Amino acid sequence: MERAVIDIDPLVGRAPLLSRDLGLAEITERVARPLESPAPRGFRIAFGLSLSLLALFGLSVAWLLWQGVGVWGNNVPVGWGFPIVNFVFWVGIAHAGTLISAVLFLFRQRWRTSINRTAEAMTLFAVVCALMFPLIHTGRPWLAYWMLPIPNQMALWPQFRSPLMWDVFAVNIYATVSLLFWYLGLVPDLATMRDRARSRPRQLVFGLLALGWRGSQRHWFHYEKAYLLLAGLATPLVLSVHSVVSFDFAVSQVPGWHSTIFPPYFVAGAIFSGLAMVVTLMVICRKAFGLEELVTPLHFDRMAKLMLAMSCIIGYAYAVEFFIALRGENPFERFAYLNRAAGPYAWAFWIMVGANVLVPQVFWFGRARTHLAVLFATSIVINVGMWLERFVIVVTSLHRDFLPSSWGMFVPTFWDFATLAGSFGLFLTLFCLFVRYVPMVAIAEVKAATAPRPHHRPSPADATAVIEPEGGSKMYGLVAELQDADSLLRAAEALQRDGYTRWDAHSPYPVHGLERTMGLSHSRVPLYVLVLALAGGAAGFLLQWWASASAYPLVVSGKPFFSWPAFVPITFECAILGGALGAVVGFLVESKLPRHHHPLFRQESFERVTCDGFFVSVGADDPRFSVGTESFLRDLGGRVEIVLA
Repeated sequence: MERAVIDIDPLVGRAPLLSRDLGLAEITERVARPLESPAPRGFRIAFGLSLSLLALFGLSVAWLLWQGVGVWGNNVPVGWGFPIVNFVFWVGIAHAGTLISAVLFLFRQRWRTSINRTAEAMTLFAVVCALMFPLIHTGRPWLAYWMLPIPNQMALWPQFRSPLMWDVFAVNIYATVSLLFWYLGLVPDLATMRDRARSRPRQLVFGLLALGWRGSQRHWFHYEKAYLLLAGLATPLVLSVHSVVSFDFAVSQVPGWHSTIFPPYFVAGAIFSGLAMVVTLMVICRKAFGLEELVTPLHFDRMAKLMLAMSCIIGYAYAVEFFIALRGENPFERFAYLNRAAGPYAWAFWIMVGANVLVPQVFWFGRARTHLAVLFATSIVINVGMWLERFVIVVTSLHRDFLPSSWGMFVPTFWDFATLAGSFGLFLTLFCLFVRYVPMVAIAEVKAATAPRPHHRPSPADATAVIEPEGGSKMYGLVAELQDADSLLRAAEALQRDGYTRWDAHSPYPVHGLERTMGLSHSRVPLYVLVLALAGGAAGFLLQWWASASAYPLVVSGKPFFSWPAFVPITFECAILGGALGAVVGFLVESKLPRHHHPLFRQESFERVTCDGFFVSVGADDPRFSVGTESFLRDLGGRVEIVLA
């Protein structure tokens, strides 16, 4: 029998990964049941409020397009107001999903498995909110196609030497790679929902999205390779995206923006605000959907520690900014930072410092790290502080620049606040739809991380006969249901030892050790990643060279047409995109998916392979297949059934 693997953390009082030793079927039931039950009253209220805010967002955008950007408080000199503040804020929120899913996965932090799915979904919805603001802040979103690298009637190409174009590529590629990463992780759980579905529409939708996943160890082998490579690609991507966002400010000459500390400072702030949003959502979801046994105090403790670390980094960045400004030789820079602390927007600066640096220090106390009320309140305060940080950076640097004659104040209007509130409506509406229709906890990953004790399995005495195929029916092979993962490993070794070649093992999570028994020592998925990554990087570089040096040569700041250092960010992003597409394509090709029709799907008992079942299947076309194969499988402890072609 398998024993639960306990994740010990001495700083959390030897807390287990789950609150108790759950069986495989229990884990599936805890996550899948809320999706199959009628929507509770609390969900309907929350969804209604989210839709109301979304309607406010639609009204705000409609009024903006009708009247123009004058409905906002943007003016001269503060040409960038709430829209860019909101954009940077939402891009920051989007970073925690990749941190939890990719970075912690690479560091083999198994506690991430209960929260990574929600964090990944939050990433996608935050990116959607972020992308709305660059589209509408110009007041002419119908001309957004000018930013795309496509031929147009003016024979005009984007200015690839501008950090704003780097931003367009970075955020859109980040959204694409995050979507691929999220969907690939969803495939085994979509198969679980497919096998539990009883209505025809749910069977059809989940069946199409699951791509024919059947828990094959060959699938798991290539899946783990692709997932690992996607995590490896997403890790530098998460660092580069907010670095590129910071370049929108850092490469300018505006006092308060022109700083080399901005890239790491922005990345730390993005992770900080994203973690706070994950905590806010997980506190609510844990209570609303009965996930107390899956999302334990250990998860909140570790997220609180990460928030504390990011808070200390941000506090250090604030101090460094002021030290450089006060001790430097640039009087404009010195004035900009003194204006932040003592000028007309000092209230925003000091609230920002209190919320981002002082309040998170409560997490030095272990009780505060696991007290849900403290966690929830602190996470809200942190995100208020992080929004104010973007407000301080944007507004205080613009409203008083080099010449006092050009100074001015920024006063937000009702429509500024309405658009901000409406963006939360968009985010919360998408999140409500997610928790209603998609498993919010990674079922297969939790099972693999905890390896719980399985339920009772049929013993050899439970079933010793094989149903004979009907007259004229063609046999696909035999399938044997085994008791647990150990039995599956023993059966695989016996099949390999006896000379069988056309067989497979199926399980609800990857059983490590099976790949060696099955001879799966090499996967070509990395080759797909390498080839498409090189192709993507080369395509991005050549596009920029051709557009800037040949198709539409334009002198910018006296730079040569072929300014290759300015082409590096987009080249890097395109290489990451190509590699991510290569990982997904390689997984599908090597796994021979999608395959929505397979003889094994006709076996009613085989539906449990995505829940708590362990199976081996032997094809009738195997040279060793004979009448004795049935007895052979039964002797291994399996319940044997015929599979018709």
